[in-house]
Formats: sequence, C-alpha cells, structure tokens
Amino acid sequence: MAESMTWLQAVILGAVQGLTEFLPISSSGHLRIVSGVFFGGDAGASFTAVTQLGTEAAVLLFFWRDIVRIVRAWFGGLLDKTKRTLDYRLGWYVIIATIPIGVLGILFKDQIRNGARNLWLIATMLIAFAIVIAVAEYIGPKNRPIEKITTKDGLIMGAAQCLALIPGVSRSGATTSAGLFTGLEREAAVRFSFLLAIPAVTASGLFSLPDAFEPAGEGLNASGPQLLVATVVAFGLGYVSIAWLLKFVANHSLYWFVGYRIVLGIAVMALLSAGVVSAT
Repeated sequence: MAESMTWLQAVILGAVQGLTEFLPISSSGHLRIVSGVFFGGDAGASFTAVTQLGTEAAVLLFFWRDIVRIVRAWFGGLLDKTKRTLDYRLGWYVIIATIPIGVLGILFKDQIRNGARNLWLIATMLIAFAIVIAVAEYIGPKNRPIEKITTKDGLIMGAAQCLALIPGVSRSGATTSAGLFTGLEREAAVRFSFLLAIPAVTASGLFSLPDAFEPAGEGLNASGPQLLVATVVAFGLGYVSIAWLLKFVANHSLYWFVGYRIVLGIAVMALLSAGVVSAT
C-alpha cells in the first residue's frame, strides 16, 4: 500500500540527495537505504530522479561560466573550423557520451524503478564497485589534465555512466573511475564527470516528473510541495558538496570513499540478514 511521505521525511531525503549526489557513494542507493531503514518504505526512483534536478541546478550554478563558454564554443565551432577549441570538443564529448545512458534509461525504465531497487543488490554493488574505484585509484596514471581529454575518454566515461542506472554503483564513482583508468588526473575526471551528468540527470528528472506526482504505487509518496522543498534542500547541500569534493580530490585519494562504501554495504547486508529491514 502507498504511504504518504511526511515533511520531515521529505527534508531528510532531500538532504541525503544533496549530500551524496556528487560523492562516489551512490545517492540513489543512499536514498533507498535511508528510506527503507528509517522510514520503512521506498521513496521511489521517481522521487530520486526529481530531487536530482535540485543537485543538477547546483551543478549549473557552480559551473555556469564553464557551461556558457562550452556552449558558445560548440556553436561557434560548428560554423567556423578555426574556433574548434578544447571547449568545442568538450561540448561534443558530453553530447556523444550521453547517448548510451539515454537509450538504456528508456529501454530499462521499469527494471530500474522496481527490481533494481532491491537492497541486497544495492549493498552488493556498494561493495563490488568500491573495489573498482580502489583499482582505478591504484593503477590509474593520473597524469593528464582536462586539457588533454580525448574522444576516447569521453566515450569510455559515457559508457561507464550507464552503470549508474543500477542503485549502489554511483554515477560520479563510475565516470570518475573510468576517467582514472584512461589516465586523467583525479580532479579532471571529477570535473568532466560533473559536466557529463548534466544532460542525463536533467532529462531523467523531467521525464520522471509525472510519475513522481502520481499518487498510485507502493512506497512513500511525496506531495508536490514536499517534492519542491526536498529539491530545494538538495540544491543547497549539493552546491556545498561540489565545492567540498573538488577541494578534497585535489589533495586526497578516493580510498576514503572506498572504505565507507564497504562498511555501509556490509552494514546493510547485516540488517537484511537479521530481518531488521526488508530487501524490497
């Protein structure tokens, strides 16, 4: 049976979205875990997608100058070959890299919103992908700045972004790891990861708006005003999270997040095994 979301739940889940969206720890996984463990229900994939509009608005604001510069360079390069700079290429990389996740997101919409939100799967992916991030951090050369990014890098990171359709993987974790594997510097991989997420996450949020406002279905159903407040909260904390992460990765490795993911994954498995929380 569907259950109405309370205002406290909406604010808390919006805060979780804002704090975790840009960290390589899976915001969708955290929303599912928090809503399941503390609220006895699932806020749903649509709630997740819509509140992501708040965090994507934070990206747009934080990188506004970069985005405007890239868009201008892209249009300018289309008309004049002499203006095909790094920003022009970045525009194309983002467009090309967004195609795979757009296609898969539409094809597997129902699986993503239902079966893929099983807590056993999420806990498993938290641990499994922690290992992937650790390997990328360990063997990645990290010797190329964003000025050296190539079409191949964009394609590989775009393909990796598709893994984010599985809760527990993490969009930023997948794309950043892919960037490290290709040799990009940690900060360069994170920056391009932010740019790469803008079209995919914005489209996902807008596409999910009708479902988020639909009162039918199981789990926790948020009202329109609650969705708005949760999205605003996600925006504010998301902006702070971006600034913090960019400073953090400039001087620290991703191993800190690897350890956190493994501990959280094991904790969720323990709760599931003890019957404290339901997998679905």
